[in-house]
Amino acid sequence: MDEVEVVVAHSERATLRVGDVFLKVDADQARIDAEVEAMTLVPVPTPEVLWRKPPVLAIAAVPGTVLGRLGEPSTASPAVWAAVGAAIRKLHDTPLPPRLGRAGRGRDELTAELDVECELLVTNGVLPADLVTRNREVAEAALRPWTPAFTHGDLQIVHVFVDGDEVSGIIDWSEAGPGDPLYDLATLTLGHEEHLDDVVEGYGTDVDLDVIRAWWSLRSLLAIRWLTEHGFDPTAPGCEVDVLKSRM
Repeated sequence: MDEVEVVVAHSERATLRVGDVFLKVDADQARIDAEVEAMTLVPVPTPEVLWRKPPVLAIAAVPGTVLGRLGEPSTASPAVWAAVGAAIRKLHDTPLPPRLGRAGRGRDELTAELDVECELLVTNGVLPADLVTRNREVAEAALRPWTPAFTHGDLQIVHVFVDGDEVSGIIDWSEAGPGDPLYDLATLTLGHEEHLDDVVEGYGTDVDLDVIRAWWSLRSLLAIRWLTEHGFDPTAPGCEVDVLKSRM
C-alpha cells in the first residue's frame, strides 16, 4: 500500500500525496474553482483532474522532475530554462479569462503591505535595518503600472516539471489570474539569478530586468514573516534572506 506523504501543510491548505495522486485540501472553494478553471484554459501542460469532492481536489502527478529547488543549484540545462521561458510566454499571451480569480494586488495595496512588512521586520529584529531599507529601495521599481496578463501567480521553481528539454507540467494554479507578467518571471528565477538570461531568451521579448530584480526583493520582503509563521525557513542558504543580501 502506498504511504501518505504530506507535501505541504499550513493553516490555509494542505497537499497530500498517495502514490501518483495528489490530494489538495482547501477550505476556500473559490480558490479551488480558480485552480480548476485555470488548468482548463492554459496552453501549457497541467495535472489531470481526477475528481473533486469539496474540500478535496484530486489531481494526477505530472511526468518528469522539478526544474529545481530554492536554495539548491539547478541541474537543468540552459535549453531547458529557455523552454520554460517559452512556455511562460504562451501562458502570458493567452487571453485574460473572463471570470478567473481576482486581479492581483495593485500598486497602492502592494506599497501599503510592503511598508507594513518592512517596519515589522526591523521592529521585531528579524533583519537589519540597512538590509531592509536597501531592498525596499530596490523593490520600488516593481511598483509601477503594468498591463495585466494571464499569470500563474505563484510560479515557484518547484511548480515547474521538465522531461528532457520539454516542460512536462506546471502545477499549483490556485493563484492564477490577471497579474504582472514580470512577477511570474521573477518568482521562477528567485534565488536562481544565473538562469534569468536563459529564461528571457526563451520568453522571446524584451523585459525590464530591473523590474524582475525589484520583484525578487519585494516578494522576499513580503514573504519572510509568513514563511516563518508557517514553519518554513527563509534564512536557509539560497532562500529569501540570501536573496535580499545579494542586493546589498
